[in-house]
Amino acid sequence: MQPNPIAWGAVLATLLHLPAIAQPQGTLEKVKASGAIVLGVREASAPLSYLLGSSQYVGYHVELCERIAKNLFPQAQVRYQAVTSQNRMPLVQNGTVDLECGSTSNTASRKEQVDFANTTYITEARYAVKKSSGIESTGQLAGKTIVTTTGTTLVPRLRKLEREGLKFNLVMAKDHAESMLMVAQGRADAFAMDDNTLAGNIAMLQNPQDFRIVGTPLGREPIALMLRRNDAAFKQAVDAEISKLIRSGELRAMYDKWFMSPIPPANVSLNLPFPPSLETAFSQPNSDPAEAYAMP
Repeated sequence: MQPNPIAWGAVLATLLHLPAIAQPQGTLEKVKASGAIVLGVREASAPLSYLLGSSQYVGYHVELCERIAKNLFPQAQVRYQAVTSQNRMPLVQNGTVDLECGSTSNTASRKEQVDFANTTYITEARYAVKKSSGIESTGQLAGKTIVTTTGTTLVPRLRKLEREGLKFNLVMAKDHAESMLMVAQGRADAFAMDDNTLAGNIAMLQNPQDFRIVGTPLGREPIALMLRRNDAAFKQAVDAEISKLIRSGELRAMYDKWFMSPIPPANVSLNLPFPPSLETAFSQPNSDPAEAYAMP
């Protein structure tokens, strides 16, 4: 049967008058149009990002994000959205959060879903334990209870230890504060996490002198600000601001403020010196994933 030319003409006319399909809006345009930028922040990831009091978010990455937001969008309102290890990527992907300013490791698998700015911290994963436990190494955790936080890269690292023959009880906490509390209360023997997060959570305790960070590093990972994938213009703008802060020495000063000086609320210093690996990352800015930081 031959097509009816009149019918086909009607279909074509309809298609030509359909509105154009909207293209995904870049973050630069989104923020300028809305007049607000939303920063994703953590409640218990000191000293990178944590809640002080009931509503004030502070930390190394929070301060960095605030500086970037002010420079890129001087007229925009800065809003804060608390995120967790479980929901941080979905909230970036769906546009709820424009720039995540927490403690997220840049990994190859995550880069299939989101993107990362250039590296601004490099961490090594170890354990927080009570000094009285006598635990100093991974091997001493055989038969013990290890807690880590749901949705973090420490979960697969600990599963790998299990496959290699270390037998222990692995439990998951909803956030870093709960993980640290389990060790403090004796419900877990060790909290496995990034050294900066461990140090920050120890500093928040009433008796920080009773805890220490131990063990050979489980891995080394770059930590970076997280943003939406395929938004090259925004990533380029954020990276350019980070580079400016590196060149001026301001980012190094921020590091010293949050890692080497007393921080609130307990006014305890974490005493985590500027690592050589971060010195390299600052001299050669990049957004390489954790897989490029294989332990020797």
